[in-house]
Amino acid sequence: MPFPKQGIKKGPIEIFTAYSHKDERLRNKLESHLSLLKQQGVITAWHDRKIVPGKDWEKEIDKHLSSAAIILLLISSDFLESTYCYGIEMTRALRRHRAGTAVVIPVILRPVDWHGAPFGKLQALPKDGKSVVTWPTQDAGFLDVARGVRTVIDGLAAKSKSPVIRTTSSAR
Repeated sequence: MPFPKQGIKKGPIEIFTAYSHKDERLRNKLESHLSLLKQQGVITAWHDRKIVPGKDWEKEIDKHLSSAAIILLLISSDFLESTYCYGIEMTRALRRHRAGTAVVIPVILRPVDWHGAPFGKLQALPKDGKSVVTWPTQDAGFLDVARGVRTVIDGLAAKSKSPVIRTTSSAR
């Protein structure tokens, strides 16, 4: 899996999540599984539900899609059907991936014929591209995704030759 040419900046790594709103429940579950990385200050996670009222939603999406070091494509039949997800977000993400300025990771949420898609040659998560919902439990599938994302982050940190600082808080 290629890593961005410039490595990573100091501070948390931004992760952009592209998904169909029909998969929002699964996106929320994935975000919960990435929460340790957030608590440790390793990542910030962004998706379109973080757009505040009054903001131009298309500009906000473009800004974060352009600045994220990791872009997760949450793949389902609804993602593939969405003109915006498939035609705009995925296209921009893959352009950045090919340019080496971001890492795009397809996350297969639900069973769908995805291998012929433009991202079909990218290594997908969970393991073997087996959809999250077909694992013995969704938690097991999302755990595999979270571990894969951590592996990518560790690769970004190694490429930039600066360790990713992981802090934990003892306050409860």
